[in-house]
Amino acid sequence: MSSTVRMIDIAVNLTDNMFKGIYNGRQYHVADIPAVLARAWSAGVDRIIVTGGSLEESKEALAIAETDGRLFCTVGVHPTRCKEFEESGDPEKHFQTLVSLAKEGIQKGKVVAVGECGLDYDRLQFCPSETQKKYFEKQFELAEAVKLPMFLHMRAAAEDFCNILAQNKHRFSAGVAHSFTGSAEDRDKLLSFDNLFIGVNGCSLKTTENLDVLRGIPIERMMIETDSPYCGIKNTHAGIKFVKSVWPSKKKEKYEPDSTVKDRNEPCIVRQVLEVVAGCKGIGDAEHLSKTLYHNTCRVFFPQDLDTAADALLESGLNIQ
Repeated sequence: MSSTVRMIDIAVNLTDNMFKGIYNGRQYHVADIPAVLARAWSAGVDRIIVTGGSLEESKEALAIAETDGRLFCTVGVHPTRCKEFEESGDPEKHFQTLVSLAKEGIQKGKVVAVGECGLDYDRLQFCPSETQKKYFEKQFELAEAVKLPMFLHMRAAAEDFCNILAQNKHRFSAGVAHSFTGSAEDRDKLLSFDNLFIGVNGCSLKTTENLDVLRGIPIERMMIETDSPYCGIKNTHAGIKFVKSVWPSKKKEKYEPDSTVKDRNEPCIVRQVLEVVAGCKGIGDAEHLSKTLYHNTCRVFFPQDLDTAADALLESGLNIQ
């Protein structure tokens, strides 16, 4: 693939313990975010959005984003962690702290979205659906207050998710439903919102059914991500046949800074996601594909940096379906 490919990974969990060398509570190697980032920049990743999934994690995501000009972050509360509002003893104060953090991060030029927020009915053991719905709705207030797009999570909850989205669509400018693994029907529900994009990663590319669903997402409505350290592309996945880029890999017990860690996903692998999308859609020009996806991402998260050359390219009739 051409080295002029430019990519933005919209979902990296750099606050996760695996990037501190800790797996299941046990330290296996040193914290290695600098090595992980170096691989990403070398692979053609231009920017990374670090995911915040709770108030504390959002604070940490902002601190990490401040270490490099190419890092940005989200501020919000993941559906499985929405009990933290009530467990804080003062849900409104907890919410206002989130608002203050988002405003601080915007001033620093680092916070680009509200999230990760949404609904996850696959993991109700962590947070009941009524609590999830209540605080999903509440976070539209946050998006409205700070005028940011939304970074969204939808799992096994398409009907309730889309109903809440429809009721609040006037309160946010745009958004992305990230790590999409739903059905063709779920996809079409999301695409019916004209300000919503769909984020795909390794979890979106596992089965032949996933790839069929992916083919129906217009490139102009798509973004790519890793959701690392999770959602890597495995050898058993249907999309693996389209992967061209590989990195040396070592087990965590035999860690070396110049290798990826086996079974730990990281942002350089977003290049594989690009390759699978190109292969699956029969697009020979991955460089042009990457420009379209890059442009989509800038439109939503980095509107101040929209590349006029990319606009001209898209308007010149070279659109890919």
